[in-house]
Amino acid sequence: MNGEKRYCVGIDLGTTHSVVAQADIQQGEREKVPIAVLGIPQLIAPGTVEERWQLPSFLYLPHPEELKEEDRVLPFGDKTEHIVGTLARELGSKTPIRLVSSAKSWLCHAGVNPKQLFLPIEAPQEVPRVSPYQASLEYLKHLRDAWNYRHPEEPLERQHLVITVPASFDPAARELTFEAAKEVGLGQAILLEEPQAALYSWIQQSEGNWREQVKVGDVILVVDVGGGTTDFSLIAVSEEEGNLQFNRVAVGDHILLGGDNMDLALAYLVKTKLEQEGKRLDSWQVQALTHSCRSAKEQLLSDLNLDRAPVIVPSRGSKLIGGTLRADLTRAEVTATLIEGFFPHVAIDAKPLSRPRTGLTTLGLPYAQDARITVHLAYFLSRQIGAASDLKGVTLTEGARFLHPTAILLNGGVFKGQPLSARLLEVINRWLAEDNAPPARLLEGADLDLAVAKGAAYYGYVRLGGGVRIRAGTAAAYYVGVESTMPAVPGFPPPIRLLCVAPFGMEEGTEAPLPPYEFGVIVGEPVQFRFFASTVRRDDPAGALLDQWSEEEVQELAEIEVTLPPERYQPGEVVPVQLAAIYTEVGTLRLEAVAKDSGERWKIEFEVRGRPSQGQTEPTIEEGQPQAAEETIGESEQERRASFWPFKK
Repeated sequence: MNGEKRYCVGIDLGTTHSVVAQADIQQGEREKVPIAVLGIPQLIAPGTVEERWQLPSFLYLPHPEELKEEDRVLPFGDKTEHIVGTLARELGSKTPIRLVSSAKSWLCHAGVNPKQLFLPIEAPQEVPRVSPYQASLEYLKHLRDAWNYRHPEEPLERQHLVITVPASFDPAARELTFEAAKEVGLGQAILLEEPQAALYSWIQQSEGNWREQVKVGDVILVVDVGGGTTDFSLIAVSEEEGNLQFNRVAVGDHILLGGDNMDLALAYLVKTKLEQEGKRLDSWQVQALTHSCRSAKEQLLSDLNLDRAPVIVPSRGSKLIGGTLRADLTRAEVTATLIEGFFPHVAIDAKPLSRPRTGLTTLGLPYAQDARITVHLAYFLSRQIGAASDLKGVTLTEGARFLHPTAILLNGGVFKGQPLSARLLEVINRWLAEDNAPPARLLEGADLDLAVAKGAAYYGYVRLGGGVRIRAGTAAAYYVGVESTMPAVPGFPPPIRLLCVAPFGMEEGTEAPLPPYEFGVIVGEPVQFRFFASTVRRDDPAGALLDQWSEEEVQELAEIEVTLPPERYQPGEVVPVQLAAIYTEVGTLRLEAVAKDSGERWKIEFEVRGRPSQGQTEPTIEEGQPQAAEETIGESEQERRASFWPFKK
């Protein structure tokens, strides 16, 4: 079954922590295959290496004189230029202007080029910069080297490998993750959504007893609150040929909201207490205070015997405050801030608040404007009321206002705090009671920190025929925008129609039928396509052309781009093409332009080149560094788009 490969390895490449787990397929027996977690050697202090189950996803850019060479040596290689892991997080808590965090969230930011050097964002000019993509490479390299150090006879490059991504990652971010894996020699990797991985881990840990805990008609809500993101997924249980079948029927939007927001909320609480004592903090100290609050929060949530935890704020010198400040966070303060701020009781028909953006803003991540996780969940469940309507056994009570979950699976270190998980279950069950539906039960036994990596390893084993598999497919339907051909009207742009190129739930390893629509593309020139997605339009087939839709139904994503090399055509010639969508075995979406006359295919690249916002200059590309994509000099965006139009049928 395994050939030369002995292990199925799962990598949780998390926003705040990364984890590696392994399944020894030579010892596997259906769901009872043993899963082990790799101890990852990392610097925990200058010159001190220890193994930890988690590698903090932080990268620190030390000053040349900050650490000695011998302080940076890892057991599996020479001294490292950048510091990754526990020591990076600790050094960064004292000098945050040299700390890179949340690289994973930047990968799916449509407003930036993830391969350009701009992190840390607010660092002074003398601090070197790295790109989000480069930071992700550093984490993957460290994990690869840690594995190979522990398994010299079974290198990671020759194992079955699964890397997890948020369910809400768009195709460009998935492609970047896979590209990073290839660059460090892990091109055999496949991608898996994190909430699915959490459920796979729960199945594996039950050792076959999961069948006693779920039944046909169940709808499992997976709530994954990590350090930087919140992910929702719905997985329905059906029956096929007498066997229970899991079906992932819906995923939520990409919500930049999680433990980092909670740490910041606690930091502002402490900041207010210090200011009431006449002690002023600057922005640098607030960053350091946030890291200290995270440590205090983790202590209080993991040790129920603690009533308070210390918070330390470093000083820049006597001119500002005059020395290191200390304060305390109490358990009551942490619980009240997190429960009422992030898990309040809200109505099921509530929608996340959205404030108008100011005209000028600094470059940063598009964080959720509403910190209430429960309101995002209410909006998700209400929008997905029909997600399981085509599955036998899944029913809704009369007058239902949302899809009723019957079981809840939690994931993420945030839920180590029992009051948080209890409040979330309380909110959901209140919604269900108001809809005259039975209460949902909590699926027990989840490993909140390690489940995603363990589930990824188990999924690799399942793919070899060793256990139950979740049916999934694409988490959204995808569309390209088509400008209508009409006479110019001053002040009114041509209306856009949406052509579905990849339907919802398209399965891995399949190709959607070519939409019955032709486009004209000028060869030899880059042509941009506007790209859209919908997680709620489940019935649009490939080729469907939408004239109307609501903003709540469809969201615009990063552009996609294609340049057809002339080759057999004359430069400047207009070539009739159709668009093909392929959902690959590795879990990425590939779009191709297919020449109508010859059948020749060109891969359409997802556009990850960010355009600077108003008042924000694009990071400089120094001489000798390759650019991520070529700009067409002297040509406006409108002119470039004008080289792509639909042929009339």
